[in-house]
Amino acid sequence: MPTDNVRHILLVTLSNIGDAVMTTPVMEALHDSYPQAVMDIVTDPRSSLLFEHCPYREQLILRDKRRGWRGTLALIKRLRQRHYDLIVDLRTDGLAWLLRARRRLTRRGSHPAQGHAVERHMRVITRHEAMADIPPTRLWLSATEHRFARQMLAQLPGKRWLSMGPGANWGPKRWPVQGFIDLAAIIKAEFDAAVLLGSPDDESLCQEVADSLSMPCLNLAGRTDLLQAAAILEHMRVFVGNDSGLGHLAAASGCPTVTVFGPGNPQRYHPWNPR
Repeated sequence: MPTDNVRHILLVTLSNIGDAVMTTPVMEALHDSYPQAVMDIVTDPRSSLLFEHCPYREQLILRDKRRGWRGTLALIKRLRQRHYDLIVDLRTDGLAWLLRARRRLTRRGSHPAQGHAVERHMRVITRHEAMADIPPTRLWLSATEHRFARQMLAQLPGKRWLSMGPGANWGPKRWPVQGFIDLAAIIKAEFDAAVLLGSPDDESLCQEVADSLSMPCLNLAGRTDLLQAAAILEHMRVFVGNDSGLGHLAAASGCPTVTVFGPGNPQRYHPWNPR
């Protein structure tokens, strides 16, 4: 398809925060290939904020699984009101074929079972072509998020900051809190202060870590949205956390990461970052 004929793209992304972050290389590759195109994004309420400031996106369309089949029908009805030049569905094989489009790319036949999730997503759009230069994951922040980060971090001494995320969305994924406490004690000479991040559900875990640290600490669990957390992570010397969305936010922010995996597949789901 000639690039100048692609003006309107629909991308169906994934739901969980980390999974959604790992689809951003596909977005960047599509934008590089079709710089004149705008992109509608089907996303989940949990991760939709990640795409709020994307400069080439047009509509953010929420797919709420809690509404069941009624929600799916409403989604299809809305999407069929537009005719797309290209649909890229990273989530399902069926939805794209119910919509109006000149071309559709889905997961079917696009990749083997092996490989990192980012590589698997990229094969949806490259099919069997070589993938020499996969874009990094990325986030788009506004001046508001950067200002928030500066204001929060002004409370801390120095600039050598350690960030930790002891939470996860599933109990077996969580490294015991004592592991974070012991690690911070071992490496405290390398840092001036610590920043704890997490969702409102992680507040008690983070407070338990904070109460045991022998360095200055700022507990921001439950006090940031996703983009504010990403802006904080841009300033961190390293992020240590579980297999969760925060590690992927850190990687997309350029922060070096250490991810502790329990039941999971690190070869497929480690943060997409050489650091």
